[in-house]
Amino acid sequence: MGRYILGRILQMIPVLLLVSLIVFGIMRVLPGDPALLMLQGAEGGVTTPERLEALRERMGLNDPVVVQYWTFLTGALTGDLGESVRFREPVLDMVLDRLGSTIELALAGLVISVLVGVPLGMIAAMRRGGWIDAFTMTFSYLGASMPVFFLGLILIYVFAFGMGLFPSAGGTGWRSLVLPGVTLGLINAGLIARLMRSSMLEVLGEDYMRTGRAKGVPPGLLLRRHGIKNALIPVVTILGLQFGNMLAGTVVTETVFSRPGIGRMIVTAILAKDYPLIQGAVLFLSIIYVTANLLVDIAYAWLDPRIRYGD
Repeated sequence: MGRYILGRILQMIPVLLLVSLIVFGIMRVLPGDPALLMLQGAEGGVTTPERLEALRERMGLNDPVVVQYWTFLTGALTGDLGESVRFREPVLDMVLDRLGSTIELALAGLVISVLVGVPLGMIAAMRRGGWIDAFTMTFSYLGASMPVFFLGLILIYVFAFGMGLFPSAGGTGWRSLVLPGVTLGLINAGLIARLMRSSMLEVLGEDYMRTGRAKGVPPGLLLRRHGIKNALIPVVTILGLQFGNMLAGTVVTETVFSRPGIGRMIVTAILAKDYPLIQGAVLFLSIIYVTANLLVDIAYAWLDPRIRYGD
């Protein structure tokens, strides 16, 4: 197990290097002069050649592209993601100030999607062909096709404006987390329910499950000891991707619910053409996404020892 974890960590290095190269490259291939666009965004279009040249020099835009990437990479390794042009603050400090709110929202959505999707998928598999099974499949299709902002606006209209149960905006207190968390969770719960249903159906048809039933093992005990753990393996695998999707979904969700997170900050940075802030925030979220996939791989190895190659 130890060598497996070490191998997965080593595999992260080229992935992170590729991610940093992609993030850096996207910022460089966008049309227009980044320094000019940032000054126009920060000053309403008023700028001077002197200020433009000073910003280009401060950002290192006059250096060769290879030197610029090396400076960006070495800075990222030491925790220096640059300085926001609009806010005049270090990008890392701004990201860390908002990281808690974004992680809180993504985890809330993940927990809700698991709490809804896993039991629903299990019941649908055990009641195959019934109304619960039909409801689960319909629910999964709706979740996959419904935009995040649309569901968020419906929840705001019903539970915030209509019933007054939860606030429609803000990021203080647990009540402000309910509606955005449910928005993210329900969108992704359909996929988990459908995956859990298919996985549970496969497990229920395995020889060891039929043998256990033939020997008179109580169905509940058989399901707890052998069925659920094996059925959860593909679900755990998809959770890392789901967490990454939820981090991406916070961009829209935090904007709809006016939460002070990284997603809303990225939208503000895009509107202000704040390239260092966009670049640093996207790279930071990418690192979190890759790390989440590493943790999922470790959990996958714990659930299924057969994939612990190298031990």
